Amino acid sequence: MIVSEEIENKEIAKQYKELLRISYQTLSNEDKKLIRSAFDTAVYAHRNQRRKSGEPYILHPISVAKIVAQEIGLDATSIAASLLHDVVEDTEYSIEDIEKLFGISVAKIVEGLTKISKLSKENQVSLQAENFRKLLLTLNDDVRVIIIKIADRLHNMQTMDAMPDYKQVKIASETLYIYAPLSHRIGLYNIKTELEDLSFKYTEPENYKFIKSKIEGGKEEQEQYIKSFSKIIEFALAEEGLEYQIKGRSKSIFSINRKMTMQNIPFENVFDKFAIRIIYKGTHRNEKFLAWKIYSIITDHFTPNPTRLRDWITAPKSNGYEALHITVMGPNNKWVEVQIRSDRMNEIAEKGYAAHHKYKQGEQKDIGIDSWLDKLQEVLESNNENPVDFVENFKLNLYAKEIFVFTPTGEIKSLPKGATALDFAFSIHTELGMKTRGARVNGKLVPLSRTLKSGENVEVITSENIKPTANWLDFVQTSRAKSKIKSSLNEEKKRIAVDGRETLRRKLKQLKITLNDKTVGHMLRYFNLSNSQDLFYRLGLGTINNKQLKDFSTEFNGSFLNFFKKKIRKQGSAYKKEDNEEITQRFDTLVFGKEKESLKHSLSPCCNPIAGDPVFGFVSVNEGIKVHKKECPNALSLQSNYAYRIIKAKWVDSSSDEFTAILKLSGIDNIGIVSEVTQSISGDMSVNINKLSFDSEDGVFTGLISLNVKNKTILNKLINRILKIRGVDKVLRE
Repeated sequence: MIVSEEIENKEIAKQYKELLRISYQTLSNEDKKLIRSAFDTAVYAHRNQRRKSGEPYILHPISVAKIVAQEIGLDATSIAASLLHDVVEDTEYSIEDIEKLFGISVAKIVEGLTKISKLSKENQVSLQAENFRKLLLTLNDDVRVIIIKIADRLHNMQTMDAMPDYKQVKIASETLYIYAPLSHRIGLYNIKTELEDLSFKYTEPENYKFIKSKIEGGKEEQEQYIKSFSKIIEFALAEEGLEYQIKGRSKSIFSINRKMTMQNIPFENVFDKFAIRIIYKGTHRNEKFLAWKIYSIITDHFTPNPTRLRDWITAPKSNGYEALHITVMGPNNKWVEVQIRSDRMNEIAEKGYAAHHKYKQGEQKDIGIDSWLDKLQEVLESNNENPVDFVENFKLNLYAKEIFVFTPTGEIKSLPKGATALDFAFSIHTELGMKTRGARVNGKLVPLSRTLKSGENVEVITSENIKPTANWLDFVQTSRAKSKIKSSLNEEKKRIAVDGRETLRRKLKQLKITLNDKTVGHMLRYFNLSNSQDLFYRLGLGTINNKQLKDFSTEFNGSFLNFFKKKIRKQGSAYKKEDNEEITQRFDTLVFGKEKESLKHSLSPCCNPIAGDPVFGFVSVNEGIKVHKKECPNALSLQSNYAYRIIKAKWVDSSSDEFTAILKLSGIDNIGIVSEVTQSISGDMSVNINKLSFDSEDGVFTGLISLNVKNKTILNKLINRILKIRGVDKVLRE
């Protein structure tokens, strides 16, 4: 169908007037001039461009600006930047031109959006993950960049029908993987829900249609239920002189499907398919009082479920969300969730960041986006892990439900559900986390791995002799803690490697070999290692011993040709082949889950992972665990749609991995002997005490110590060190 230019221009003008009409904030004359100028520039810049659907391209930036104005409620600068967000990328205009025409604020936002657009054209998962990290870095410059990008993604999702199927699935998976969690974290719940539902529409179209038809079929019944609920309490609410409205909110198609999948139940068995929302008018001074008054009225008429009370007014969520949620036995003996919000709370819930700042008063601390950005910046600046791990760790905190715990001084702290005592320590301060030796919860000593619950009082116990160990990574949940621990372990590895290099230089000198690049190259091939730091690290740990170095020197001191001939002969003989397999087994064992179990698996042919690749396990329906590379082209789709079937997997190197050893001690009981033994052990970064018990009888003691150590060389050194302590007679390994 051919549409005339006149009709198109009328539609563009109509959309522009609609944009001005729905603008969330009262626009000054200066604001209107800025938006008008941005509109005219965008219309001219995109004059010859059309979307895949055939409509003029300018309708897309106008639609993005409408989302930014109406659904998010940002200012005139943001609306202007939304209108211009594709101008630099797609037309002859430069950032310098935008700055001259509209000022530095608009130009910075447009520049940030242009950078993200350039990055997101890559389609490999590893690059997508790196792009995500760069995208988050823009938050530190101006959070409006990411909010406009989310609005841009929403409109693209709303108008994706003209795209080929494979692109629809790719964009939808990326949206679930990145943009929906970010929308959730910034508090844009309405947009988050729409992004999830639209993504689900393209990733699982049949399930989407089925659930949508069921919801639409039950709308009349839902409206009747809300009327019957309202009828019972409206007199009591009116008697209190409250101004309010009662609305119904259907659960999203995506969340209903998630519940059906996770609980393995049919649609009919999902009982909380909708919630009732009571939105009341109140001032900042009395809104909390009114919320509890409404709660009292509702629970006078309906029996509440005490385990389902959620008070996010006293302790708001970390993204600023405030509300009182209760679940009551409603009409027809059905459980129904009731959400009680003031009009201010409701606006913050729907518009997130922008509304939160609109209502921010005086010295009221912003517990929303600002505090989150502070934590985010620290993680981004110190992060040195691979991009995919970074995304996965970061996403742990994006969607996580929250708990609230107290410091010894009574300060309340928000943490993701599942956080441990060690996560709490790192949330207070990095240095506190690094020195954490133990914790007291409600006055009782607990392990660092203890999962915290809302309402608990947590106190951290520190020691100057404590340093992070690799097993800490097995139980911390927050991305901040993971990042700091990994950074500390890497620093320690570098320190050990520096010592190891000096040890190697000294030992090679005794063998008449000079340590240089050529020698290191031969040693890497000989010991089957990937880089020099791994080599020096193993020397520092003592994994490579004197006998192995002598064997290497025999090879090395022969001719260059002999070296390779011997290596070939070595690999050719049956005995040496066995050695080679032993090395492969030692360096390339695949383990799964937190327990690091060896499970039956197969390598996926779509990405052909090899030993050492970053990988994850996917529990398939008929073929057991399939192992995929984290950079696999299918990773995004699997992680977006089947997260509950993914398990952690990694290749372990037993020469640098920890193992548990139990030592039995006996000797003459001297004052302070336990302290001397523990100090002797804790002085070594490579050793971690799991359990410790000492008994004394008639002047003789026996002790049992469970340790995590890197290798037998370190364990033997440790045993010799303990034997030198006055009073220790025997140290045996059980």
